[in-house]
Amino acid sequence: MINELTISDITGICQGTLIQAGPDQSIKSVLTDSRKLSNVGSAAFFAIKGINHDGHQYITELASKGVKTFIIEVQPSGPLPANTNLILVESSLRALQSVARYKRESLNLPVIAITGSNGKTIVKEWLSQMLSGQGKVVRSPRSYNSQLGVPLSVWEIDPQYDFAVFEAGISRMGEMTYLQKVIQPTHGILTNIGSAHEEGFPSINEKLSQKLKLFEGCETLILCGTDHRICNAVKAMVNPPQKIISWSFDEGHDIHVEALGSGRFNLHTENEQMEFKLPFDDEASLENLMHCLCMLLELGFSPLEIQRALDGLEKVDMRLKLIKGIRDSYIIDDTYNNDLIGLETALDFLAQQNQYKRKVVILSEVPQVSNPPAIYSHINQLLLDKGIDHLIGVGAEVLRNQNQFSIESQFYPDTSSLIEHLSTLDIKESVTLVKGARKFQFERVVNLLAEKAHQTLLEINLDAITDNLNFYRNRLAPDVKIMVMVKAFAYGSGSAEVAQLLQFHKVHYLAVAYADEGVTLRKNGIHLPIMVMNCNHADLDTLIKYDLEPEIFEMEQLKSFQKYYQSKSMKLPVHININTGMNRLGFEVDEAQEVIAFLTSHSDVAVKSIFTHLAGADEALHNEFSLNQLKGFEPVAKRIAEVSGPNVLIHALNSAGIIRFPGFQMNMVRLGIGLYGLEASGEQADELRTVGTLKTTISQVKEIKTGETIGYSRKGVAATDMSIATVAIGYADGYSRAFSNGVGSMYINNQSAPVIGNVCMDMTMLDVTGLNARPGDEVIVFGETPSIKTLAHQINTIPYEILTNVSERVKRVYLTE
Repeated sequence: MINELTISDITGICQGTLIQAGPDQSIKSVLTDSRKLSNVGSAAFFAIKGINHDGHQYITELASKGVKTFIIEVQPSGPLPANTNLILVESSLRALQSVARYKRESLNLPVIAITGSNGKTIVKEWLSQMLSGQGKVVRSPRSYNSQLGVPLSVWEIDPQYDFAVFEAGISRMGEMTYLQKVIQPTHGILTNIGSAHEEGFPSINEKLSQKLKLFEGCETLILCGTDHRICNAVKAMVNPPQKIISWSFDEGHDIHVEALGSGRFNLHTENEQMEFKLPFDDEASLENLMHCLCMLLELGFSPLEIQRALDGLEKVDMRLKLIKGIRDSYIIDDTYNNDLIGLETALDFLAQQNQYKRKVVILSEVPQVSNPPAIYSHINQLLLDKGIDHLIGVGAEVLRNQNQFSIESQFYPDTSSLIEHLSTLDIKESVTLVKGARKFQFERVVNLLAEKAHQTLLEINLDAITDNLNFYRNRLAPDVKIMVMVKAFAYGSGSAEVAQLLQFHKVHYLAVAYADEGVTLRKNGIHLPIMVMNCNHADLDTLIKYDLEPEIFEMEQLKSFQKYYQSKSMKLPVHININTGMNRLGFEVDEAQEVIAFLTSHSDVAVKSIFTHLAGADEALHNEFSLNQLKGFEPVAKRIAEVSGPNVLIHALNSAGIIRFPGFQMNMVRLGIGLYGLEASGEQADELRTVGTLKTTISQVKEIKTGETIGYSRKGVAATDMSIATVAIGYADGYSRAFSNGVGSMYINNQSAPVIGNVCMDMTMLDVTGLNARPGDEVIVFGETPSIKTLAHQINTIPYEILTNVSERVKRVYLTE
C-alpha cells in the first residue's frame, strides 16, 4: 500500500504557509519534472529551481492538466483554479527532503546507506538482489543518489518492505548533512574514496570526512581497511558508528579475505571461517562483493543463505537501451528488474520517444508485493497516465489480477508462452518497452524482437549528451537560445534518436545539412523548427510539405525561393548566412544593402535568423581573425534585423566559440561537436562526457608462427610466434584502412591490441599475444579508451571524421539511466 499525506500534513512538515487552499486531498505521489506526470489528481508538484530549469514556469500548465497541489518558493504571476493548493516554502527542494524524512521516521526497518567514489550503484543493486531472497526490498532506482534523487527514492518506503537500500552521492561541501537526515541509515557501506567530484571540496580528506557524515551515529559501518586514509578519518569522527567492520585481503582486520583460486575465497572472522564461491573475480567486482558479503553477515544471514544468494547473482546493466526492432519498430530494453519507481522512469523514457505514436509495454509481474490488486490497479493508472496503447502482461500473479487493467491488454502465464505467440504480437510501427523481473529472463524476448545486425555496435549514452548540453547551457546568458546541429546522422550518433532527446530538453532549434535529413526528423515526430543549410530549387516542395526553413546565401536563391512561396500564397521563412571569412557559403558583407532592400519590399519573407560561420574558433592562433569576424558581423546583422521585424535570432558562435568568445553569444548559439563529447577549443575538454563507444567482438583467435603473413597483400608479418584475433569490423563499417599495419589499436580486457596487416572490408586482425583473448570477447574500437581524439591523431585527421565515418550498417544502441 502507498502511504498518503494530507495537505495539512505536508504544510506542517515543510514549515510552509498555505497561501491558497483547495480541498485537503490525500497525496499519494510527488512530482518534480513537469514533463513526467502520473496520478496527477493525487500528486503534489514541488517547483524546484535548478541550474537549467525552474519548475515555477510550468505551474499554470500543470494546473490545467489536473495537478491540484504545488509546493512553491514564489507566488505564481497569474491566478490558478480555485481548487488549487499552494504551499509557500523557503526551499522546495528542502521541503521535499523534509517530506521524505517524515516518511522514513515513521518506519523501523534496516536501512542501508551506501556512499563512496565508485561502485555505489553496483553494490546497491547486488545487495538488493541478495537481500530479496529473505524479504521485500525498497531501493534507489538506478543512480538516484543526489539531493533530489535521494528524497524521491526514500518517498517510496512503506510498511510492506523488510529492507531499504539507498545510495548517496555528493559533489560539494555540506550536502551530505541533508541526505543523512533523509535516509537516517541503520547500517552503512563506504565503498572507497577517489578523485570523482573532487573539485567541489578543498581536499580529498575533506571530501572523505563529508561523505562519512552519512554514517554519523548509525549502528554499523562496513569498509575496506586497506585504505588507511579511510580508517583514520573514521577514527576522527565526532559521532562515529556504534560498530565498524573492516575487511581486507591483508591480515589484522575484522574480516580477513583469503583467495583460494578458481573464484573461491575464505572469510576469516575472530570466531569463524567461511568459504564462498564468487560469480565474478575481477578486482572491482571482488571489492563490491566483499562489501555485500560483510553486510549480509552483519544482518545475520548464514553462510548457506549467502552462497545461495551469490549463486543467483547476475551482472547488472542499469541502463535502459533503445534499439531498432523488427517490423519497423523500436525496442526499449529494461530487463534487469521490475519495481514501481523503476517502471515509472522507464515509462517516462518511453513517452519521450516519438518515432511512432503507438506505445506498447511488455511487463512481468511485480515481485514481492503485499497487496497485488492495489499494485496492479496503480500500474493500470500509470499506464493510462503515460498514454500507453497496449499492455502485454506476463506471470501468474499479473494474470490473476488482469481485471485490474482497463487498458487494452493481453496476458501470458510465463515467458515461454509469450515467446510462443511473439509472431502474433502487434508491435509494427510502435515503440515497445520490455521490462521484467530477472527471473522472467526477458532478454530472450528482446533478442527475438531486436532487428538483427552484425556484432559491431555503437553505444550512444543519452545521459552524457544531456550532461554535455547542460555544460554549454550553463555558460549562456539567461535568454540566449540554442540551435543544435544534428546533420550527418547527428555526427554518426543517429539523428532521430538524438533529436528526440533534444526536443525533450527543450532546445530551441535544430539544424541539418540537407532537406532529406529534415524529412527524417519530421517523420520521427520532431516538431522543433529545423534549419536546412544547403537547399536548391528542387527542394522547395519538400521544404513546404515538412515545414523546414532554408538557409539563404545568395540573391538569386532568395529571389527564386520567394517567388515560389508567393505562388503558393505562403511566407518564405529564411535564415540569412553572411560570409565573414569562412568563404564557403553566404552573402558578402557588401551585399547586405541589397538584401535589406529586398526584404523591405517583400513582406512575405520572414527572417528567422541571421548568422555567420567562424572559420577558426577551435584554435587559439586564429583568435584575432575570429574576433574580426564577430566584430564585422554584428553591425551587418543588426542592420538586416532592423528591417526584419521582431524576434529575429542572430548567431555566430559554434561549440568552440561558446567557450572562447562568451561575449558574443548574441541571442542564439549553435552547438555541434561539443554535444557529442568533443570540446573543440581544447580549453575545457575534461568537462565533457564521452557519448559514443564503438564496440565489436572477436570472431576467432589464431596462433601464427614466425615468418607467416597476415591479411591482404601479406602486409602483416609475424616477427615472432604470436596470437592474432580477427574482429568483426572493417572499412565498410567506418574503420579506415589508414589504421592498418600497427597504426591503429583496439582495447581488449583493458589492454591495447595493435592492428596487424591491412584492415579488410568487414574484418580487422589484431595482435593479442599475451592478452588471453578468446572468441566472443568484447573489443573497444573507441570510447573512453582509446578516445576518438586518439584515433584522429593516429591517422592525421579530425575527430569529426572519425565520428561521421561510422557506417549506418553499424547498429546503434541508445543508453540511459
